[in-house]
Amino acid sequence: MKMNLYVPTLAWVLTGLLTGASASAEIIQIDSNFDGKMDQWHYQTEDNKVEKIEYDKNGDGNIDQIDFYNKGEKPVKVEIDRNFDGVRDQFQIYSTDGKLIRIEKDKDFKGLIDWKEYYGPNQKLQRIEVDRNHDNIMDTRQFFDTNEKLERAEFDTDNNKSFDRWEQYGPDETLLSVAFDTNGDAKPDQWQYFTAKKILEKAGFDTNNDGKIDRWKYYDTSGKLVRIEMDRNHDGKIDFIRRQPE
Repeated sequence: MKMNLYVPTLAWVLTGLLTGASASAEIIQIDSNFDGKMDQWHYQTEDNKVEKIEYDKNGDGNIDQIDFYNKGEKPVKVEIDRNFDGVRDQFQIYSTDGKLIRIEKDKDFKGLIDWKEYYGPNQKLQRIEVDRNHDNIMDTRQFFDTNEKLERAEFDTDNNKSFDRWEQYGPDETLLSVAFDTNGDAKPDQWQYFTAKKILEKAGFDTNNDGKIDRWKYYDTSGKLVRIEMDRNHDGKIDFIRRQPE
């Protein structure tokens, strides 16, 4: 679910042009690919600081990317029109020293931000948030470890503004377990556990909503139920076992 990232830098030609710039504010136009058409517009302040750069990436005569600067050599914000429809649909936010902080985009081109990526100080992806039903509320969140591997995820599956499904993943991004909230109290009451081969191994249930599993179901490698265990008086001890016939 990771995206290709544009990392903006100042073109070498801009350095030479700005060196001889006058004290007044101006716009520098550049034909970067020598096709006879201008495709970059560099705006600079009166003190020769870059304010923004506009790009026509596909040569259709329309601006499809704008880099914004804050009197530095690296942009603090980048806006991109990914599908060249005249509407910018991706926004990249940077720190003053040029490190990526956040990416927001209209992934499905529906006119609203439905995808957000958050990055740590080490420039590694930490979290992704998604608005799957386009109601302006993020209903899916994915969390990544220091190696940018998916570690856990949570979902609002019924779109009631409360997460009701939680997934845990192993080091190789293999699904380990899933927890469910089936009664709408924002707390898990059912759990599923999987083997390394993604086969359901067992399921647990909290039947009295005390936060503890008091009923278990065990399955064989073919998915067949083989055993049920219960704690009927909720004292933390199994007091009933039923084995399924072979």
